[in-house]
Amino acid sequence: MGLIALGATSALLLAACGSGDGSLGTSSSASSSAAGGGSGSGAMTPLTVGVIPIIDVAPIYLGVDQGFFKDEGLDVKLELAQGGAAIVPAVVSGQYQFGFSNTTSLLLATAKGLPLKAVASGNQATDDPAKDFGGVVVKQDSPIKSPKDLAGKKVGVNNLNNIMTTTINKWVRDDGGDPSTIQYTELPFPDMAAAVAKGDIDAGQVVEPFLTIAKSQGERYLGSNLAGVEPGMQIALYFTSASYVQEHGDIVKKFTAAMNKSLDYAQAHQDETRAILPKYTKLDAKAQQAVTLPKWTSEINTDSVQLLADLGTQDGLFTKKVDVSTLLP
Repeated sequence: MGLIALGATSALLLAACGSGDGSLGTSSSASSSAAGGGSGSGAMTPLTVGVIPIIDVAPIYLGVDQGFFKDEGLDVKLELAQGGAAIVPAVVSGQYQFGFSNTTSLLLATAKGLPLKAVASGNQATDDPAKDFGGVVVKQDSPIKSPKDLAGKKVGVNNLNNIMTTTINKWVRDDGGDPSTIQYTELPFPDMAAAVAKGDIDAGQVVEPFLTIAKSQGERYLGSNLAGVEPGMQIALYFTSASYVQEHGDIVKKFTAAMNKSLDYAQAHQDETRAILPKYTKLDAKAQQAVTLPKWTSEINTDSVQLLADLGTQDGLFTKKVDVSTLLP
């Protein structure tokens, strides 16, 4: 199956995600009913972590396979969810003990008074704006040649008023364009390349594997609105509720230790990281090698978290200034 066919399977993948049944999940041991605490005396502590079936979460699958969580006494079950918007309430309610979400979504939740706490890095943009795991694509013959040319155009994003719109606005502004004239249209990632090809939108923001699919279909990569704004931008974080930190601080420390080990291992062993992708996605062998991986590190880029908070404030996402220290560890 080639990259074009991959588009269909990736759509199915996201559809599976939407079911929320967790059927593609995995566990570090056989039993995994969700629970809050109870480690000690050598007993394994069952934990449920809400994740999204995208490349970004490969390190936690790799960490479970490598036994990093088991070494900390944690029996981790990974549950698939539709996105951060579904994972946040599940963590707050205690359905999941930990979750994965993009940074701006967590800042939005924090601004609304939801008591969340980041516990580990999720993934970051690469350090190369010309080769990132996400970015904007246009038709090969499009007159759009640089970010400022997006002004006045119709641009597709997966979510309105979130990380992709604030970073595109910053990208265009820095290039001398007026982002207030951009017409954003909300589309799922799997539909973005086709919408660009048909002319329904002038440009579309995608992440892997949809970026590789779009390129394989002849679309042109304008560049990254993530690394193009700040190399190494903190795109996502693992988090829990503030009450869980207060009540189970020892478990949080163990989860953070295992997660940090998983992130650094994934970055240092990218062949193994690519090999773990079929465990929770349907990427074929060719696609596994073709996609651009994000950057993984145990170090949270706190400056870029502040930048995303500032961009959200500038674009009116928050009604008041967000104190990022309430979210960050």
